[in-house]
Amino acid sequence: MLLAVVFLALLVVFVAENSGSVKVSFLGAHARISLALALLIAALVGAAVALLAGSARILQLRAEVRRLGR
Repeated sequence: MLLAVVFLALLVVFVAENSGSVKVSFLGAHARISLALALLIAALVGAAVALLAGSARILQLRAEVRRLGR
């Protein structure tokens, strides 16, 4: 619980420090959003990609263990 409170406090400081607006272009779409939001979206997408890649590797390794165990 304490870790969550500390993380939330750091997140609030991060958003307050990076409230400026930036132009974002992606696949032909253009928008102006806050820098903090753009960075948070990029971090979340990066975490999701890492999670998917890690999960795929774990599934591969489990299949290999099952194959070798038989």
